[in-house]
Formats: sequence, structure tokens, C-alpha cells
Amino acid sequence: MGLILNPIDVVEDITQEEFVIKYLKPRKPVVIRNMARKWPAYEKWNLDYMKEVVGDVEVPLYDSSKADPAAPINASAAKMKFGDYIDLIKEKPTDLRIFLFDPIVHAPKLLQDYIAPKELMGGFLDKYPNMFFGGKGSVTFLHFDIDMAHIFHTHFGGRKHIMLFDYKWKDRLYQIPYATYALEDYDIENPDFEKFPALNGVEGIECFLEHGDTLFMPTGWWHWMKYVDGSFSISLRAWDKWKVKAHSLWNLTVQRSFDNFMKKRFKKKYMEWKERKAISRANVALKKGLPK
Repeated sequence: MGLILNPIDVVEDITQEEFVIKYLKPRKPVVIRNMARKWPAYEKWNLDYMKEVVGDVEVPLYDSSKADPAAPINASAAKMKFGDYIDLIKEKPTDLRIFLFDPIVHAPKLLQDYIAPKELMGGFLDKYPNMFFGGKGSVTFLHFDIDMAHIFHTHFGGRKHIMLFDYKWKDRLYQIPYATYALEDYDIENPDFEKFPALNGVEGIECFLEHGDTLFMPTGWWHWMKYVDGSFSISLRAWDKWKVKAHSLWNLTVQRSFDNFMKKRFKKKYMEWKERKAISRANVALKKGLPK
């Protein structure tokens, strides 16, 4: 059986009514082709332009190595000047990524280049939205966003391969307890179903984004991303309803603080317990045929 990956819905344009009925209310992802084609960024934004306007600010870099059991979540692997990093990903493949970076803080003129899709929904959060950069072949591990926001994720400068899984599959995806990411010992692109049987039969959605494509990712959706080319994306975030905001607040305060304390106190022993628990929960969910 394997993973069951269905193609994503793709629309050129969409009305607010159609968006709300087909995608926002049912929490269903969709790719919108023409949304960003109306932005100045569609013509202006490429790697050279980003290097020119952002400059040589030092940025944290992340790789695909397994997380340090004692380190807080999102601890960086290295640092580099932004311009040098852009040169690197233009020149050759690398697994180094820039994650949750706000280049607009350093180049406010970028604010003029994009438009939040307020004609589709309200609740947009950021004055300075996050951007993500990756070299060819770099991978963002399977996770869901801790703040549980809706995401409009627009890609520039190349292609990106994405797999998406509804939140209800979290146990079958081997979610790490007190965290928003999955067990790092399997490759979701080529899973070993003998070692990780709970993945067999998991249903998801697959898509490839190209320059200017916008992915709507509803709150709580798990996502894995691979940069097919050295390229970058911007994520515009919008709040969900109050019940989900409360879940977000719990994740960001109580859960994260507890997890960081336990990592610092028990290090490897705590991480090994979490991994065993993820496997146990996945096996129970598989045995019960969850989610139903």
C-alpha cells in the first residue's frame, strides 16, 4: 500500500466565497497560481535581488542532522553572512537552510512588494513575515507549525517539493511527545515500512511549487519540504478561531517551556524516552486503525 499521496487542488484564481467554502472551512490545502503574479515581487524577487537589498547581515543556518537532545528547538547549526549564503546556494547543492528569517526587518522596501490576500480572509499576523531559503536538495523535516496559524506560502526562484498530512495523522507519523515534529529516524520521501509500519497507509497530499505559486496550508497540517532548486519562500500567517489560538498559546508557552527544561535536565535520556513513546503511540494507532 505505502503512502497514499493525492495531487493537490490547483486553481488559477479564486473568489472569497469559493475559497471559504472549499478550502478554509473544510481545512483543505490548495495551490493558487495567480495570487502572487499580481505582486511586484513576482517580477522583482530572485536570489540576486535578495542579496542586493538585504546585504551582509549574519544569519543562522540549519541542516538536516538530527536534533541535539540537549538543545532548544530551532537551534542553528552554523552562521553565515546572508550574501555569502546566497552565493553558496546559487553555486552548488547544500543541505543548509535559512529558517524563520525576517529579511524585511533589514530591507523594509520589501514590504511594498507583496500583498496579503485579505480579499480571501482576515486575521493576518505579521508586519514582518518569515522567509525561508534553501539550497538544492535541502530538506525541511516533517513537522507542523507550533503557532497553529493558517499559512499562505509563496515560492520564488525555483521549485519546491511538498508533502502535506492532515493533523489527524499525527500519531501514525510518529509525532515526538511535547514537540511539533516527527521522529527523525525515517525518510518520508522513501519510508522503510518494515521499520516504521505505522506509515503504511497514511494519506497525504503532494505538490510541486514553482516561481510565484502560493500554497494555502490550513492550521495544523504537517508538512515536509524539499528544495528542488536553490530558492526561497515567504509565509503570510493568519489566525484561526479562538479554540485553535488557545492550542497555539499552550504550544508556545507551557509545552515549549516544559520540553526545554526536560531537555536541559535529562538530555539524551529524555530524548530516548520521547522516541520510544512516539513509536509506541504509532503502533497503538496502527493497531486500532486510527484515524477513523
